[in-house]
Amino acid sequence: MSGIIITQIYWVNKAYDVQEKETNDRIVIAMSSVVQSIMEINADSSVVEPVKQVTSNFYVANINDTLHPYLLKTLLKDEFTASNLRSDFEYGIYDCFNDSIVFGGKVSFRDDGTSDPAQEIKFQKRFDKDGHYFGIYYPSKQQMILGQMDFWLFSSAMLIIIIFIFVYAIFIILRQKRLSEVKTDFINNMTHELKTPISTISISSQVLLQSNIHEDPKRLHRFAEIVSNENNRLKLQVDKVLQIATLNPQSLELKYEEIDMHQLIQNAAVSNQLLAQEEDGNLDLNLKASSFRVKGDRVHLTNILYNLMDNALKYCEGSPSITVSSRNKGKWFLFELSDNGIGIPQKYQSQVFDQFFRVPKGNQHDVKGFGLGLYYVKTIVDSHKGKISLTSSVGKGSTFTIQLPIQ
Repeated sequence: MSGIIITQIYWVNKAYDVQEKETNDRIVIAMSSVVQSIMEINADSSVVEPVKQVTSNFYVANINDTLHPYLLKTLLKDEFTASNLRSDFEYGIYDCFNDSIVFGGKVSFRDDGTSDPAQEIKFQKRFDKDGHYFGIYYPSKQQMILGQMDFWLFSSAMLIIIIFIFVYAIFIILRQKRLSEVKTDFINNMTHELKTPISTISISSQVLLQSNIHEDPKRLHRFAEIVSNENNRLKLQVDKVLQIATLNPQSLELKYEEIDMHQLIQNAAVSNQLLAQEEDGNLDLNLKASSFRVKGDRVHLTNILYNLMDNALKYCEGSPSITVSSRNKGKWFLFELSDNGIGIPQKYQSQVFDQFFRVPKGNQHDVKGFGLGLYYVKTIVDSHKGKISLTSSVGKGSTFTIQLPIQ
């Protein structure tokens, strides 16, 4: 694609140069015809070098005598029309003694030319010459040349469209590939998560089917309790998947009320502080926000706090150290949760909030989950018109920052 683009740019530039040379030649020929007509009118048979291109859009023509400006305008318009040069230009008649414009006007191919030409001229070009001369100036010569390159502009537009379609197709293919990888990873995680309770229930059921199990009531009760617990665990996992998989931000119903976020954070921290202490870690609070009341759904906001704290505990290889802080930023309430966990590689940080996505670890399933927790967190934050961001470094930990509008 890069080669095609570079080739197209090269040929468009070449075509532009050719078209510009052709246009210059046609302008010079048209002006030479004007000079010839003036000399015939003045009955002048002398030989002069009639036309010179001073700059890319300024041309001068030498004559041996003065001429009437309206005659010049008429001759210019007729000759340029005959040469199919229908782009507006300005002209000026110069005094050969002081090299100044004595008359200037504009030739327009879009009106009847009745306007006062002396008020229209904008250019003040000079050409150091002793004889009489007039000049023309194209203020929009580039647009005129481009207007004559219909084929090249059309082909370039088609190429841009083809490139856009190609890039879009590649984007769709890569997106489908990523979704396929996420789906495969989700199925692997689901299989692992569901196989454990099913295996436990199967083993316990075999024990309960033994003919002498009734002779040991305590053993019978223990295995029956295992079956019940594992069944509840299995049901919880399935319900969690079904609930979050069908979570739709557009149809999500929230029960709004005024919430003290500091109180909510403190309540969520109580049970998680105990879990952190069991791992010889700590969970500290540093709540410094002066405005901490928001309008939101208490249940869902509590859930996102538990989700973030639970992740900070799960994804830590040593003693967890978690800090939850709060502050204000304008009309926003911000709270940050920082941990010393394993961190998230930079290339996956933009995907961790996607549904079912988990950072690839091959076939390792040392941490349980379906890749739905952070998707749920982002969905709830978005539903509260808030923002969530992540900064993370592998081996050093992660920081999740959530902004919610202050009530």
